[in-house]
Amino acid sequence: MNPSLKSFIAIAVVIGIGALVAWAGSDNSLTYQDISVFWWCGILAFAIQWLAFVPAYLKQTEHFYDLVGSCTYLSVVGLALWLGGNQDPRSLIVAVLVAVWAVRLGSFLFLRISQDGKDDRFDKIKPKPWRFLFAWTLQGLWVFFTLAAALVVLTSQQTKPLALIGYVGIALWLIGFAMEAVADRQKRVFRAARARGETGPFITTGLWAHSRHPNYFGEIVLWLGIALIAVPVMQGWQWVGLVSPLFVIALLTRVSGVPMLEKKSDAQWGDDPSYVAYKQQTPVLIPKLFVTKADSSSAQAR
Repeated sequence: MNPSLKSFIAIAVVIGIGALVAWAGSDNSLTYQDISVFWWCGILAFAIQWLAFVPAYLKQTEHFYDLVGSCTYLSVVGLALWLGGNQDPRSLIVAVLVAVWAVRLGSFLFLRISQDGKDDRFDKIKPKPWRFLFAWTLQGLWVFFTLAAALVVLTSQQTKPLALIGYVGIALWLIGFAMEAVADRQKRVFRAARARGETGPFITTGLWAHSRHPNYFGEIVLWLGIALIAVPVMQGWQWVGLVSPLFVIALLTRVSGVPMLEKKSDAQWGDDPSYVAYKQQTPVLIPKLFVTKADSSSAQAR
């Protein structure tokens, strides 16, 4: 099959999946001009990507890909608040939590690519318009899926007090956000030290001594927190909002997160005894509570 046709079909499939989620999430949703607010949010998530694709393709750059993604989270949440008009504590808390996460992660990723100069994932697809458009369309679905539970809260016709499950969800979000932010910070500091020749080739300290991917674990936990906050207002087809944490888990553990980085790390350091020891002693995702001195010293040996 022609590669362009394959990309076109893939784009159509992604849009179709997004439409199904929008239809399900629209159950018991507030409306604007006779269209559910949940639908409007899905439309905006994809529209922003397609608009951003045009200058990105013309300039052959991926520098703003992650930044556009973060801005899409903010824009979709803002649209849901504006059109839905939900001003109850649950909605406002969810909106703030998502906004804080998006601003933090978006600025971090933009700074990283600005320092690195490029993202290797896009080298082969940038010159091919349909494949590059598929990458942007997929980001629209990514944002929409990830936000699904939050959008149920922001667009639901019913409101309920936070109650215990809501506070547990907030606590989970705080734990996950802190872990992701600290792990990203530790990795950035490590990479700067490595560039100066002050440390070894891979990080084994801080949170990275407890998990090989603590930032991804933190992201999974914070979206589980958002889902818990949303559960009390879910009814009917709105339960599709639980796709949010399930999608994040599947994406980070089976697709573009852990598998991709593990493969890259194995190719770089697979023959290094200290790397082998680090992999044997450190869980791939769920952190271990304690790190012994023996674990630390053997993993850091060069």
